[in-house]
Amino acid sequence: MKRIALIASAALLLIISEASAQQLPQFTQYMLNTYMVNPAVGGTFNYYQIRYNSRFQWVGMEDYPQTHSISAYGPHGSKDMGFGGSFYHDVTGPIGRTGGLFSYSYNMQITQNGLRVSGGVSLGFLMFRADGSKFEYGENFDMLDPAIYTSTKSIFTPDASVGFMVYDTRFFAGISAHQLLGQKLYQSELSRIIEGEEQTYYGVNRLRQHFMVMGGMMLALNRDFDIEPSMLVKYMIRSPLQFDLNAKVTYRKEFWGGISLRWMDGISLLFGYNYQDRYLFGYSFDYSLTELRPHSAGSHEIMIGYKFDKLK
Repeated sequence: MKRIALIASAALLLIISEASAQQLPQFTQYMLNTYMVNPAVGGTFNYYQIRYNSRFQWVGMEDYPQTHSISAYGPHGSKDMGFGGSFYHDVTGPIGRTGGLFSYSYNMQITQNGLRVSGGVSLGFLMFRADGSKFEYGENFDMLDPAIYTSTKSIFTPDASVGFMVYDTRFFAGISAHQLLGQKLYQSELSRIIEGEEQTYYGVNRLRQHFMVMGGMMLALNRDFDIEPSMLVKYMIRSPLQFDLNAKVTYRKEFWGGISLRWMDGISLLFGYNYQDRYLFGYSFDYSLTELRPHSAGSHEIMIGYKFDKLK
């Protein structure tokens, strides 16, 4: 079976055009690791924690996207500040993306009832890799720079993000901006014969700023059950608005189950276990509501976490 045309099309968008879709990796279980969304989260807990996520998207399709991420963050031992870092690798067929960010955050109390505000900034790097030997294109397609498609091309660039949030023990809301530098990666030339004449087009691959708004709360239903509704809104310039609505129910602070709706994209089921309030395990399954549904067996994501001893 030949490579699905969708993979080649996605690669073209990344290499020779200004991408109009979300460029950042996507996770379903972000509500279990909000640090991936906002660097201001880094110092808001009184202990360090580590999270590992692996996502396998559109399983069943050839060269389906895979994303692996690890992050660790926590507070200063005596001051109202926090530190953290994250590393991820995202690959879709011939296209690979690797990134790392290190963050600093500072928080302070703003009301007598315990409401606090936090701000954070992350600095790091991005590295893109395209393996041209894996591309497959139809006839009548010619590039002036064939090396882009027959060899491996890698690009390294700096990256930065910033975020702010307000929170207390039962509520949080924040806003963040990612890929702040918006730098141009490279420019390619596309040559085609149209009506007997050769015409050349120039495409620019540029990182676009992403803006995210998240919020959630913890509500105690009774002595045994807690419910956590949350939401995430994502926007990139020249891209449709995307938002998730989620609800997670926890039983006796140990077992949880939930549902997540990604508007115009899919619905997800989540399950997890918190062992001794230290070891965390999570799993989610995404059922696509798009035209990709007949071609894939859904998306799977696993999360493993660990909480260290309290510092404050």
